[in-house]
Amino acid sequence: MIQHVESAEKAQKFQPHRFSVAPMMDWSDRHCRSLHRVLSSRALLYSEMVTTGAVLHGDRERLLGYDRDQHPVALQLGGSEPADLAAAARIGEDYGYDEINLNVGCPSDRVQSGRFGACLMREPELVAECMAAMAAAVKVPVTVKCRIGVDDQDPEEALFTLVDKCVAAGVTTFIVHARKAWLQGLSPKENRDVPPLDYPLVYRLKRERPDLTISINGGVPGVDAALEHLQHVDGVMLGRAAYHEAGLLGAVDRRVFGLDVPDVTPFEAVERYRPYIEASLAEGWRLAGISRHMLGLFHGLPGARAWRRILTVEGVGEGAGIEVVDKALEAVRRAVEEREARDVQNTVEPAAG
Repeated sequence: MIQHVESAEKAQKFQPHRFSVAPMMDWSDRHCRSLHRVLSSRALLYSEMVTTGAVLHGDRERLLGYDRDQHPVALQLGGSEPADLAAAARIGEDYGYDEINLNVGCPSDRVQSGRFGACLMREPELVAECMAAMAAAVKVPVTVKCRIGVDDQDPEEALFTLVDKCVAAGVTTFIVHARKAWLQGLSPKENRDVPPLDYPLVYRLKRERPDLTISINGGVPGVDAALEHLQHVDGVMLGRAAYHEAGLLGAVDRRVFGLDVPDVTPFEAVERYRPYIEASLAEGWRLAGISRHMLGLFHGLPGARAWRRILTVEGVGEGAGIEVVDKALEAVRRAVEEREARDVQNTVEPAAG
């Protein structure tokens, strides 16, 4: 039987890692995180991975800027030079991020060529050196997001070795994507699905390292599955499900964190997100860059197709504004009302006969 926290008082003792939304390249940008925040006040949100070179030499405000209502929010870094990671971590802390995370899980060719991401699973000593440098540079927590291994590594040996060396460097929190990464022969997309998941290995890591905070990631389809995982580990991280079906996040505060609050409906989420949309448009952001994260908000509900079509087709126009969102929302409302009217009609007609 699924157990979960029953009160806000109990919920206070849980860290934000209890439920988080994964760092996703080209997806979990500042606009996406602000949408997710109106759906859940407690979920820990992660930035896209940002390389140390970009942080040190790029447009920092574009790369690192975010709305202050996003807290708690973590910055994920990509890199393998301890000094550069320490410097980038300090910059992230100065920007107000609540956590600095090191990517030891991304399998893309570009990441491998830069000697960071999943290929670092083969260099646990270097990862530990990087984490020690980051921990010495900042006061906020430094964490690791990793795989259970790469290529022909023995997952049990690879995962426990990496974790233990990082613990010796002062790390206490790990987010584990519970599948290997195949760096040769599989695309990054295939690496999200093809290698088999090994949840029991991550559960075992928590059992044998009980003092650590262990979050699990990979193939988690929603809140029900998250609650099942929370019987074995400290936290669950959702990626694609949280993005493509963002509406599911509306139940997280109540079901996962145990807060005595009503779920946030997709309609309420749009109304809460509206001030952010208007402020971002006033700053010069294009509607399409904001609204693309909302496409899955009404997933499974009447009018979802019209919602996506209007935002996709009309949201890309030059000067498209909040009126496009209003039009799409009205289409959903009409579809819901029509569905409800049909349901009532179907209930009344048999009784009349």
